[in-house]
Amino acid sequence: MPKDRIIKVAVPCPLYRTFDYRLPETVFNQAVEAGMRVRVPFGRQKLIGFILEEHRQSELPEDKLRAITTVLDPQSLISHEIMELVRWAARYYVHPLGDALQTALPVYLRSNEDASAPQIRSWHLPEQAATAASIEETRDDTLEKTLATLKRAPRQAEVYRLLAKAPHGLNEQALNERCDNWRPAVRALLQKKLITQQYRPVVLEPLTEKSQPPPLNPEQTDAIEAIARQQDEHAVHVLSGITGSGKTEVYLALCEKVLAQGRQVLILVPEIGLTPQLTQRFRQRLDAPLVVLHSGMSDRERYAAWHAAASGQARLLIGTRSSIFTPMPEPGLIIVDEEHDGSYKQQDGFRYNARDLAIVRARNNQIPVLLGSATPSLETLNNINEQRYQVHHLRQRANKKPLPKIRLLNLCSLQLYEGMASSLLDRIRIHLKQQGQVLLFINRRGFSPLLMCHDCGWSSQCQRCDAHMTYHKRHNELRCHHCGAQRPAPQNCENCGSDSVLAIGAGTERIEQFLQQYFPDTRVSRIDRDSTRAKGSLQEKLEQAHSGESGILVGTQMLAKGHDFPNLTLVCILDTDQALFSADFRAAEHLAQLITQVSGRAGRAEKPGEVLIQTHHPEHPLLQLLLHEGYEAFARAALEERKTAGLPPARHLALLRCESVDTQAAQAFLQQVVDLAETIEHPDIDLFGPLPAPMERRAGRYRYQLMLQSDQRKKLHPFLSWLAPQLQQMKSARKVRWSLDVDPYDTF
Repeated sequence: MPKDRIIKVAVPCPLYRTFDYRLPETVFNQAVEAGMRVRVPFGRQKLIGFILEEHRQSELPEDKLRAITTVLDPQSLISHEIMELVRWAARYYVHPLGDALQTALPVYLRSNEDASAPQIRSWHLPEQAATAASIEETRDDTLEKTLATLKRAPRQAEVYRLLAKAPHGLNEQALNERCDNWRPAVRALLQKKLITQQYRPVVLEPLTEKSQPPPLNPEQTDAIEAIARQQDEHAVHVLSGITGSGKTEVYLALCEKVLAQGRQVLILVPEIGLTPQLTQRFRQRLDAPLVVLHSGMSDRERYAAWHAAASGQARLLIGTRSSIFTPMPEPGLIIVDEEHDGSYKQQDGFRYNARDLAIVRARNNQIPVLLGSATPSLETLNNINEQRYQVHHLRQRANKKPLPKIRLLNLCSLQLYEGMASSLLDRIRIHLKQQGQVLLFINRRGFSPLLMCHDCGWSSQCQRCDAHMTYHKRHNELRCHHCGAQRPAPQNCENCGSDSVLAIGAGTERIEQFLQQYFPDTRVSRIDRDSTRAKGSLQEKLEQAHSGESGILVGTQMLAKGHDFPNLTLVCILDTDQALFSADFRAAEHLAQLITQVSGRAGRAEKPGEVLIQTHHPEHPLLQLLLHEGYEAFARAALEERKTAGLPPARHLALLRCESVDTQAAQAFLQQVVDLAETIEHPDIDLFGPLPAPMERRAGRYRYQLMLQSDQRKKLHPFLSWLAPQLQQMKSARKVRWSLDVDPYDTF
């Protein structure tokens, strides 16, 4: 009998080790390679693992060596390049390799054995009717007669109209974005033979009507030429351009050069909301098949896009954080838009940073990576100062208009109307009369942050968190924005029974309601996570904002990132004070970026812009520095403060987080970790804690953390790699949940 063939397998589990299995007789002669999926027995379960390598012998005795159940793939699904990237990321972020590999695959492939090329269903009007490009622009008899037969089936008529506007048809994702409960209508239309169904790739072809590129200014041209000169080597370029300076035009010009070489481009964006408008611009300008990847797609659609990029069929890939793991056989450029954004950092599970992995991936492939932002992160600015990154400045707006004027509005002693000063309301009225559009930014959802009893002082405290529950008036509910708990809002005080229950403070819902009453002739649109839950609602609201149909926009951070509203002339930032005194050391940086980004939405077209910032602390150094010297001056000062305080990026940081229903168990576990660390020499690593998290209790669990700092990564990471497996062996670890967060985005 031939000698056993032994393979090393990474299994998606929380263990910092790999496992040896043997190939059974049924697949003994089958060729295997790293990245192929195998189904393996694991305890009492059968899991899908990943082959890492084949080797001659195992440390396990033969009778303990279990056989795999089956080999799922005829060839590797994870390319050598992505395998190396994930291995690096698992080591750097001190995360189990099997779990990291599973994260790198589309959700569809984590449980489905079939990895064949997918086809996505799409629906079309029959060829004779599809000649009408738009139902509003034609009186085509076929369309009109068909719609007349559907008068008693409004949903079918709605779907038919949508398909009439789409000469190339619509797939599931497109219908999901545009219409609720469309499937019964589609089935009925198919039965009536009014529409047809096809299976086609998910790739988006370039639009037939091309838009002409605007003339580039010297700064844009210099940046493009400098980056293009290093097209065949690794370099990290930073495009630091003020809001409205034409960074996207630089992206487009560089993509055109890379695509002309027959290579692929990956473009990372922080939010789903930015994907449609960016996709549209790229399809209008570039002759290349394109796919998008984001969480708003179904598992099968995301897999189809992943497969199109992995096979080389798609030449452009636009996606959010997890797209960094998408295979591309011919990579030529990686672009990270809004590189400062915290959305690139995964906050649970495999806690990687897609921006940083983009740099590693570009280095592995010897290609350039471009980080774009109007407010580069302090880490990026520090790397520029140390000459690791090359910076290209765009200091003027593409339309040559000046940046909007920023004024601080001192709220002290003023009468407020739902959190707004009368002078601010006057400015809103003036801009609306001048046919301008107004944006009010407040980073707080709901109607009000809490309910309070005027008689006894009771407040709507979350029973599971150290936080108040937010009042959502539309649904008459109290919701905790930290743990997700919700319950009906009480009519009377839960403590004394009084009916003097007041809604304290204002959120987006309250601001929207007040402004709609105050300006009854103007359409007010609220754009936040609550108002955009329905399918297609975000895109619909953004289209209303872009067209100017909505005169007043009220929103949260969703409106601060990358959107271009040509008619927007006034931006009002309603509440900055809370962030001015936050316990998180990154809070000032985040606030400065937010103010700069939101302010940059104003005056991007022909009309001049104005920005008003309400505050009770107009003399605060951060606000004064931003107002008089801008973000660059703030960043220089902030870097010096971080250096003095010994905080990132001056030093390197990791957090060991721990939570438990028993506060003693959490503290005891972290104290045991400190005691364990003291048994070995670690002179270059400082441990601080155990300390309670800024929000000590969340979702019924008490949260503590241990901060680990070092001047050098090469000292900190070996220590963390030694520590993590030790933690799994500790008995006290069984009573708690713990996680390691390397380069944490916040300490919350």
